[in-house]
Amino acid sequence: MRTRIAARAAQIVPTLLLVSVLVFLLQQLMPGDPALILAGEDRSPEAIAQIRAELWLDRPLPVQYLHWIGNVLQGDLGRSWRLREPIAALIAEKLPVTLQLGVMAFAFALAIGIPAGIIAAARRGTAVDYGVSALGLAGLSTPNFWLGIMLILLVSVHLGWLPPSGYVPLAVDWRQSLATTVMPAFVLGNAIAAVLMRHTRSAMIAALGQDYVRTARAKGLSRWSVVLRHALPNALIPVVTLGALEFGTLLSGAVLTEQVFTIPGFGKLIVDAVFNRDYAVVQSVVLVTATTYVLLNFAADLLYLRLNPRLRDG
Repeated sequence: MRTRIAARAAQIVPTLLLVSVLVFLLQQLMPGDPALILAGEDRSPEAIAQIRAELWLDRPLPVQYLHWIGNVLQGDLGRSWRLREPIAALIAEKLPVTLQLGVMAFAFALAIGIPAGIIAAARRGTAVDYGVSALGLAGLSTPNFWLGIMLILLVSVHLGWLPPSGYVPLAVDWRQSLATTVMPAFVLGNAIAAVLMRHTRSAMIAALGQDYVRTARAKGLSRWSVVLRHALPNALIPVVTLGALEFGTLLSGAVLTEQVFTIPGFGKLIVDAVFNRDYAVVQSVVLVTATTYVLLNFAADLLYLRLNPRLRDG
């Protein structure tokens, strides 16, 4: 097991290095010259040259990359070209918002997806199975921005139950904070719930066909006792590791949802940076998001090794 963990850990460094190169090169493909944007309309050649020198834009690309990645390794993500603030401070301000949204969305996904998958597998081939599968397909097919707009119209405009947009930090007012994030969290968790439902159903069907399940049935145990006590623990092994990856997807895929509900998180930060051509912020946010996803992938591998005795013993 230690050999497997060491092998997976050794893959993190080259993976993150490749990610940093891709992030840097993709940033170079974005249109517009940052020096021209920062210099303003009444710009002079001297001002443009000074800005390019300050941002290292007048150096070759390899030199620019080494300068940037060297600062990143020291914990310096640079400064926002538009706001003139440290990017690390901006990320530290926005990350808790997206984390709260992601945790709530993941809770919705778990509460909906896993029970639905269990019920669909236990009632395989019945109207309940077909109905749950249809709902799962609808969840996968429904765009987040459309579902968010529909919820705002129904829950906020017509019923007046929840605020349509905005965000209140947990430390300020936890009730209002939950009220402002429950709808966007449900929108984000909806698609993840559909994914978890489909995988839980498939894993449960495979587990219910195993010999130990048939033995439990032969002993006279009730149907749901066999499903929940014998089949479910083994069926959830791949689902648990999938959940770690899907949580990373929540953190990186909340852009449209945060825009619809005006949530000042990671998604809104990167959208505002793109619109304002603040490429330093875009570069850093994408790098942090990609790094988080790689680390969550590593955590999922460790969790799978922990839960699967066959891999651990091998």
